[in-house]
Amino acid sequence: MTHPSKRKGNKYERELVDDAEAVGLEAERAYASDGRSLGEGKECDLLVRGRDEMILDALRIQAKRRKTVANYLEPPDDADITVVRENYGDSLAIVPWDLFLDLLKNATGEEDPR
Repeated sequence: MTHPSKRKGNKYERELVDDAEAVGLEAERAYASDGRSLGEGKECDLLVRGRDEMILDALRIQAKRRKTVANYLEPPDDADITVVRENYGDSLAIVPWDLFLDLLKNATGEEDPR
């Protein structure tokens, strides 16, 4: 029988795919949570694709579900996203999943004319 944490992770991955498909995006979960089944690296859990003109640009997502997340990672009520960076590392934007899907759904794929 599958370990409870593995079942929890699989359920979460399916939930993310269902959420993406519900807003009209294409999403695909990697078989056994192994991205190699999708032609990606083994850490990729699912692919999410934007609208038709963006079909080739799939976002590789690794899903992590935890009992608790550090408080500083959650955007406060008066902010939409949180951006964090370790010393000498890249900045990472933490965006609520619904906002992320909305941004992806509404992306035009066009360059900014500025």
